[in-house]
Amino acid sequence: ALNLRLRKVSTCVKSEKRIRIGAVILRRKETMGLISGVVMGMLFGVALMAGWRRMMAYRSAKRVAKAADIKVLASLGREELKKICGEHFPEWVSFPVYEQVKWLNKQLSKLWPFIADAGEMVIKESVEPLLEQYRPVGITSLKFSKLSLGRVAPKIEGIRVQSHKEGQITMDIDFRWGGDPSIILAVEAAMVASIPIQLKDLQVFTIVRVIFQLAEEIPCISAVVVALLSEPKPRIDYTLKAVGGSLTALPGIADMIDDTVNTIVTDMLQWPHRIVVPIGGIPVDVSELELKPQGKLTVTVVKANELKNKEMIGKSDPYTVLHIRPLFKVKTKVIEDNLNPVWNETFELIAEDKETQSLIIEVFDKDIGQDKKLGITKLLLVDLESEKLKEIELRLLPSLDMTKVKDKKDHGTITLKVFYHEFNKEEQLAALEAEKKILEERKKLKEAGVIGSTMDALDGAASLVGSGVGMVGTGIGAGLGAGVGIVGTGFGAMGSGLTKAGKFMGRTITGTSASRRSGASTPVNSAQENGEVKQQ
Repeated sequence: ALNLRLRKVSTCVKSEKRIRIGAVILRRKETMGLISGVVMGMLFGVALMAGWRRMMAYRSAKRVAKAADIKVLASLGREELKKICGEHFPEWVSFPVYEQVKWLNKQLSKLWPFIADAGEMVIKESVEPLLEQYRPVGITSLKFSKLSLGRVAPKIEGIRVQSHKEGQITMDIDFRWGGDPSIILAVEAAMVASIPIQLKDLQVFTIVRVIFQLAEEIPCISAVVVALLSEPKPRIDYTLKAVGGSLTALPGIADMIDDTVNTIVTDMLQWPHRIVVPIGGIPVDVSELELKPQGKLTVTVVKANELKNKEMIGKSDPYTVLHIRPLFKVKTKVIEDNLNPVWNETFELIAEDKETQSLIIEVFDKDIGQDKKLGITKLLLVDLESEKLKEIELRLLPSLDMTKVKDKKDHGTITLKVFYHEFNKEEQLAALEAEKKILEERKKLKEAGVIGSTMDALDGAASLVGSGVGMVGTGIGAGLGAGVGIVGTGFGAMGSGLTKAGKFMGRTITGTSASRRSGASTPVNSAQENGEVKQQ
């Protein structure tokens, strides 16, 4: 029993000793783990910091390299980028070259009441003669009865300054105006009393090009050239409303006013056409700033195919009107009852800027009252080679702006032969003098009451031959060099019988007109010869 107790005591002592040894070993392991954890944490932290620093240095170097590449790309133009990217050049890439001028808009809003008062007087004095000059046939008077530019100032989105020629500064102004003007036009027509028509919701979106001609004397600017850029095309939006009446009293008046506004903008203000204003009283030759004839376009209207029929009974009676500038239009003869007419008539038109101008071709159906448009198309002059005859077939469209047209049907084709000749210095001066002479002669005819406006000259010989006024011997444009073709005696008897003037809508209504037989169009390209009007 004693031995058994001694064994148990010995076993207990050994177990206690082992427990103590295990506890010591466990404490040592915990201490070593703590130390090793601290060391490993420090090493990991140092490594993480080193890696972070290395990564930031790499990203910084990469950003610097990208910035250098972007700087190089920014210095390239559109054509250089197209060469680099090839077919993958994105269309949304833009080149912002207009600088914002918020400070100018703030000043403009403060100055607008004073600018508006002065601008109303200038617009009335300068635009009313244009309205009279470009007044459509069928309207006897077109003037302002009220003009107020309102209180809302226009906004300039940006300005681009460049220098194309030495001694000139060119400034392109992104001009936008959605103001509250009060504009009322007094419109008169034959057999209709004056109707006031209001232009409402006027909005203007365009880029104005201003060219300053520099001088050595104060104010250092001798002349200013103002024009509207053709690209993007100027937008002038408005709605028409008759004041105290109805627009139905004058059928088609809205279209007439729209055409008049578009014609004035295109023919007088849209680049390359421009307004030259001398400044400062400095004697200066502005002839270099004025638009000059650049070349002559000889157009042969060959034929048209598959024209759209606008008649209820029978077929349309088509004729073609051509122009580069709306002020100088030419017209073919009328081919009756034919949807595939053949004209083979040749005309000569003057081009002032081949790079930006286009030949506009319109086909109409001759009708009693207002003629119907069968189709329209245009030919860019920049696509033509000088001194090379080219035959072109163009597809006729319902409108040049197809975004607003619902009728997408085929309107046929028209075939032309075109030849472009570039003027030399002598030919340029001669063409410029001829244009001025033609305008002066038309002005005399307008003052004499033979034509309603310079736009009536579209039907030149048809409107003037046999006008019933007895122009021979009156000294008003008889035998004009431009070929007005005023012939006949007494009441304008010509050829086989009495021809009445087509002052209604500018066309010959009855009788047989020599201009219809010969296909003459305007005083520009017709001449009197042996009692007939022939094409020069």
